[in-house]
Amino acid sequence: MSILFEPGVTGKLEIPNRLIRSATAEYMSTLEGRPEKHLADLYQELARGGVGLIITGHCYVHEGGRCHLHMTGAHRDDFLPDFEMLATAVHDEGGLLVMQINHGGRQCAEEAIPGSPVAPSPIPTAKDGQRPEELTEEGIKVIVAAFGDAAGRAQAAGFDGVQIHAAHGYLVNQFNSPAANRRGDRWGGTPAHRMRFLEEVAASVRDRVGNDYPVLIKLGMEDFTRDGLTLKHSTEIVRHLAEWGIDALEVSGGMGRTSVRKDILRPEDEAYFLDAARAAREATDLPIALVGGMRSKATMERVLEEGTADFISMSRPLIREPDLPHRFLEGQERAACISCNRCWPPPGEYGVACRDPNKES
Repeated sequence: MSILFEPGVTGKLEIPNRLIRSATAEYMSTLEGRPEKHLADLYQELARGGVGLIITGHCYVHEGGRCHLHMTGAHRDDFLPDFEMLATAVHDEGGLLVMQINHGGRQCAEEAIPGSPVAPSPIPTAKDGQRPEELTEEGIKVIVAAFGDAAGRAQAAGFDGVQIHAAHGYLVNQFNSPAANRRGDRWGGTPAHRMRFLEEVAASVRDRVGNDYPVLIKLGMEDFTRDGLTLKHSTEIVRHLAEWGIDALEVSGGMGRTSVRKDILRPEDEAYFLDAARAAREATDLPIALVGGMRSKATMERVLEEGTADFISMSRPLIREPDLPHRFLEGQERAACISCNRCWPPPGEYGVACRDPNKES
């Protein structure tokens, strides 16, 4: 049997195979952030299709951290019945569900938040972009607590764990990055000070959920921007994750659009964060999941067999083929997804879906 279908362990979470659905924005919640039944149906289909662990799309922990409209909110207690609906849908199929919790920081759309975007420093995402407001000590304290509160809601709703989003240019990544964090206080100025925000977020989450609840992280290890985070600095973060109470690491990279690449057509296009995973492996014994252009069964098996990663994460391939694990078991060798990046809904359309014009109906 392929190593892809051997069980794995993350903290106290036993995963039946090595295939993880990596988080992606689904745009399947109401304008107030309440998850809808369509989202439960999506997760249930993934569980039915054989995905070992499903990580939700990013859920905002604070009203000022919503990245876009129709993003799922984890900031309100009255959403608990709706979160229970999601967990039940997955558990009814024998699956596992982890909530990804996030704050968008300076990448929040103006129409999605009540005030101005906030960030470690007043540096826009682009030269002509809006300057975010620099977070105060009190503002930082509120957001750190909000991460813990959101994790507590996931636990109360029956989710099997939480994942802290510390990648793709969102707020935690912004604090880690010298390109976005130019502070001179205890939250910036040195690598140790820049990683303090993540350390405090991890402590807030762990304090809220206890010692045994699975806490994962998605870490951006390279920003691919001028003066951005590099492997030299991110491996220092990785070395601290276990002591901060993190159970597993999903390796990613890039800020904004640089986190997703198009046209993964050949084996050499795949596993584009592999060097980052190798650097992380040298820095930690934690279980590692690798995302980024994973398309062929052979590439996935090679990565697992060499020990660079313990799990394979995918997003876009599972949008097109939610039953891809079963297809691999039946002999399919490669995902049908070609990374055309038409997954996310244009104006007037609903929810994440494969919109490849060449897809067979």
